[in-house]
Amino acid sequence: MKPMQKIVVGITGASGSIYGLRLIEELLRARIQVSLLLSDAGRQVLGFETGLQLDDDPAVCETQLRGHFPAGKSLQVYGMSDFFAPIASGSSAPDAVVICPCSMGTLGRIAAGFSDNLLERVADVALKEGRKLLLVPRETPFNQIHLENMLRISRAGGQILPAMPGFYQQPESVEEMVDFVVGKVLDQLGVEHQLFKRWGG
Repeated sequence: MKPMQKIVVGITGASGSIYGLRLIEELLRARIQVSLLLSDAGRQVLGFETGLQLDDDPAVCETQLRGHFPAGKSLQVYGMSDFFAPIASGSSAPDAVVICPCSMGTLGRIAAGFSDNLLERVADVALKEGRKLLLVPRETPFNQIHLENMLRISRAGGQILPAMPGFYQQPESVEEMVDFVVGKVLDQLGVEHQLFKRWGG
Protein backbone atom coordinates (compact mmCIF):
# COMPACT_ATOMS: atom_id res chain seq x y z
CA MET A 1 0.00 0.00 0.00
CA LYS A 2 1.43 3.37 -1.02
CA PRO A 3 1.86 5.99 1.72
CA MET A 4 -1.14 8.25 2.27
CA GLN A 5 -0.54 11.93 1.62
CA LYS A 6 -3.97 13.59 1.80
CA ILE A 7 -6.90 12.38 3.90
CA VAL A 8 -10.32 13.92 4.45
CA VAL A 9 -11.78 13.39 7.93
CA GLY A 10 -15.49 14.00 8.43
CA ILE A 11 -17.07 14.35 11.86
CA THR A 12 -20.85 14.09 11.91
CA GLY A 13 -23.51 14.18 14.62
CA ALA A 14 -23.15 10.63 15.91
CA SER A 15 -21.82 10.20 19.42
CA GLY A 16 -18.10 9.49 19.57
CA SER A 17 -16.49 12.68 18.27
CA ILE A 18 -13.49 11.85 20.44
CA TYR A 19 -12.63 9.16 17.90
CA GLY A 20 -12.45 11.76 15.14
CA LEU A 21 -10.30 14.14 17.17
CA ARG A 22 -7.89 11.38 18.15
CA LEU A 23 -7.68 10.22 14.53
CA ILE A 24 -6.80 13.72 13.33
CA GLU A 25 -4.09 13.95 16.00
CA GLU A 26 -2.49 10.70 14.86
CA LEU A 27 -2.72 11.56 11.15
CA LEU A 28 -1.01 14.91 11.77
CA ARG A 29 1.63 13.12 13.80
CA ALA A 30 2.26 10.91 10.75
CA ARG A 31 2.74 14.09 8.66
CA ILE A 32 -0.38 13.53 6.59
CA GLN A 33 -2.33 16.44 5.12
CA VAL A 34 -5.73 16.46 6.80
CA SER A 35 -8.84 18.20 5.49
CA LEU A 36 -11.61 18.36 8.09
CA LEU A 37 -15.32 18.54 7.31
CA LEU A 38 -17.49 19.13 10.37
CA SER A 39 -21.27 19.02 10.17
CA ASP A 40 -23.37 21.37 12.31
CA ALA A 41 -24.61 18.42 14.36
CA GLY A 42 -21.07 17.11 14.60
CA ARG A 43 -19.88 20.45 15.99
CA GLN A 44 -22.66 20.46 18.59
CA VAL A 45 -22.04 16.89 19.71
CA LEU A 46 -18.27 17.46 19.79
CA GLY A 47 -18.72 20.47 22.05
CA PHE A 48 -21.06 18.58 24.36
CA GLU A 49 -18.91 15.43 24.60
CA THR A 50 -15.42 16.97 24.71
CA GLY A 51 -15.92 20.56 25.85
CA LEU A 52 -14.14 21.79 22.71
CA GLN A 53 -16.32 24.62 21.37
CA LEU A 54 -15.53 25.22 17.70
CA ASP A 55 -16.71 28.19 15.66
CA ASP A 56 -19.04 27.57 12.74
CA ASP A 57 -16.83 29.73 10.49
CA PRO A 58 -14.35 27.34 8.80
CA ALA A 59 -11.45 29.81 8.95
CA VAL A 60 -11.94 30.48 12.66
CA CYS A 61 -12.45 26.77 13.33
CA GLU A 62 -9.22 26.01 11.48
CA THR A 63 -7.30 28.49 13.64
CA GLN A 64 -8.80 26.98 16.80
CA LEU A 65 -7.85 23.44 15.79
CA ARG A 66 -4.36 24.38 14.67
CA GLY A 67 -3.80 25.63 18.20
CA HIS A 68 -5.49 22.63 19.79
CA PHE A 69 -3.37 19.87 18.24
CA PRO A 70 -1.10 21.94 17.45
CA ALA A 71 -0.87 21.85 13.66
CA GLY A 72 0.33 24.16 10.94
CA LYS A 73 -0.75 24.12 7.32
CA SER A 74 -1.13 20.33 7.46
CA LEU A 75 -4.68 20.89 8.72
CA GLN A 76 -7.38 22.56 6.65
CA VAL A 77 -11.06 23.05 7.47
CA TYR A 78 -13.66 23.45 4.75
CA GLY A 79 -17.29 24.48 5.03
CA MET A 80 -19.90 21.85 4.27
CA SER A 81 -21.33 24.01 1.46
CA ASP A 82 -17.96 24.81 -0.15
CA PHE A 83 -18.30 22.87 -3.40
CA PHE A 84 -15.40 24.89 -4.86
CA ALA A 85 -12.98 23.18 -2.45
CA PRO A 86 -10.35 21.09 -4.32
CA ILE A 87 -11.48 17.90 -2.56
CA ALA A 88 -14.90 18.18 -4.25
CA SER A 89 -13.46 17.11 -7.59
CA GLY A 90 -12.23 13.75 -8.80
CA SER A 91 -9.29 15.52 -10.44
CA SER A 92 -8.04 16.46 -6.97
CA ALA A 93 -9.41 13.56 -4.94
CA PRO A 94 -7.75 12.77 -1.59
CA ASP A 95 -6.08 9.43 -0.99
CA ALA A 96 -8.78 8.47 1.50
CA VAL A 97 -11.95 9.71 3.16
CA VAL A 98 -12.78 8.73 6.74
CA ILE A 99 -16.06 9.72 8.40
CA CYS A 100 -15.49 9.22 12.11
CA PRO A 101 -17.98 9.07 13.67
CA CYS A 102 -20.52 8.55 10.90
CA SER A 103 -24.18 9.15 11.63
CA MET A 104 -26.80 6.86 10.13
CA GLY A 105 -28.21 9.85 8.24
CA THR A 106 -24.88 10.56 6.54
CA LEU A 107 -24.33 6.86 5.88
CA GLY A 108 -27.79 6.52 4.33
CA ARG A 109 -27.32 9.49 2.02
CA ILE A 110 -23.95 8.20 0.84
CA ALA A 111 -25.48 4.76 0.22
CA ALA A 112 -28.17 6.42 -1.92
CA GLY A 113 -25.64 8.47 -3.90
CA PHE A 114 -27.18 11.65 -2.50
CA SER A 115 -24.62 14.48 -2.32
CA ASP A 116 -26.26 17.45 -0.63
CA ASN A 117 -23.13 18.76 1.09
CA LEU A 118 -19.36 18.67 0.62
CA LEU A 119 -18.82 15.66 2.87
CA GLU A 120 -21.32 13.54 0.97
CA ARG A 121 -19.82 14.76 -2.31
CA VAL A 122 -16.29 13.84 -1.21
CA ALA A 123 -17.48 10.36 -0.17
CA ASP A 124 -19.14 9.95 -3.56
CA VAL A 125 -15.92 11.04 -5.29
CA ALA A 126 -13.93 8.49 -3.30
CA LEU A 127 -16.21 5.69 -4.48
CA LYS A 128 -16.25 6.75 -8.12
CA GLU A 129 -12.47 7.29 -8.22
CA GLY A 130 -11.69 4.02 -6.47
CA ARG A 131 -10.17 5.74 -3.43
CA LYS A 132 -10.54 4.44 0.11
CA LEU A 133 -13.78 5.35 1.86
CA LEU A 134 -13.98 4.32 5.51
CA LEU A 135 -17.09 4.91 7.61
CA VAL A 136 -17.03 4.55 11.39
CA PRO A 137 -20.63 4.26 12.61
CA ARG A 138 -21.31 4.68 16.32
CA GLU A 139 -24.86 3.49 16.66
CA THR A 140 -26.58 0.62 18.45
CA PRO A 141 -28.65 -1.32 17.77
CA PHE A 142 -28.71 -1.31 13.96
CA ASN A 143 -32.06 -1.64 12.26
CA GLN A 144 -32.58 -3.33 8.90
CA ILE A 145 -32.30 -0.06 6.99
CA HIS A 146 -28.93 0.69 8.64
CA LEU A 147 -27.63 -2.77 7.78
CA GLU A 148 -28.83 -2.61 4.18
CA ASN A 149 -27.23 0.81 3.71
CA MET A 150 -23.92 -0.46 5.11
CA LEU A 151 -24.07 -3.43 2.76
CA ARG A 152 -24.70 -1.13 -0.21
CA ILE A 153 -21.65 0.93 0.67
CA SER A 154 -19.53 -2.18 1.14
CA ARG A 155 -20.61 -3.52 -2.24
CA ALA A 156 -19.76 -0.15 -3.82
CA GLY A 157 -16.20 -0.35 -2.50
CA GLY A 158 -16.42 1.41 0.85
CA GLN A 159 -15.45 -0.06 4.21
CA ILE A 160 -17.50 -0.14 7.38
CA LEU A 161 -15.54 -0.08 10.63
CA PRO A 162 -17.93 0.23 13.59
CA ALA A 163 -16.56 1.83 16.73
CA MET A 164 -16.28 -1.44 18.63
CA PRO A 165 -13.27 -1.50 20.97
CA GLY A 166 -11.61 -4.82 21.74
CA PHE A 167 -10.78 -5.94 25.26
CA TYR A 168 -8.04 -8.53 24.77
CA GLN A 169 -5.46 -5.82 25.42
CA GLN A 170 -7.13 -5.26 28.83
CA PRO A 171 -7.73 -1.50 28.56
CA GLU A 172 -7.47 0.47 31.78
CA SER A 173 -8.97 3.74 30.56
CA VAL A 174 -11.42 5.25 28.11
CA GLU A 175 -8.43 6.64 26.22
CA GLU A 176 -7.09 3.14 25.61
CA MET A 177 -10.47 2.03 24.29
CA VAL A 178 -10.56 5.04 21.95
CA ASP A 179 -7.02 4.30 20.79
CA PHE A 180 -8.01 0.75 19.88
CA VAL A 181 -10.68 1.95 17.46
CA VAL A 182 -8.49 4.71 16.05
CA GLY A 183 -5.67 2.19 15.62
CA LYS A 184 -7.99 -0.04 13.61
CA VAL A 185 -8.79 2.92 11.35
CA LEU A 186 -5.08 3.66 10.92
CA ASP A 187 -4.47 0.00 10.04
CA GLN A 188 -6.95 0.30 7.17
CA LEU A 189 -5.20 3.46 6.00
CA GLY A 190 -1.77 1.83 6.10
CA VAL A 191 -0.53 4.31 8.73
CA GLU A 192 1.90 2.90 11.29
CA HIS A 193 1.04 3.38 14.94
CA GLN A 194 1.57 2.04 18.44
CA LEU A 195 -1.91 2.69 19.79
CA PHE A 196 -2.69 -0.83 20.99
CA LYS A 197 -1.00 -4.13 21.69
CA ARG A 198 -1.36 -6.66 18.87
CA TRP A 199 -2.89 -10.05 19.57
CA GLY A 200 -0.11 -12.43 20.53
CA GLY A 201 2.40 -9.56 20.59
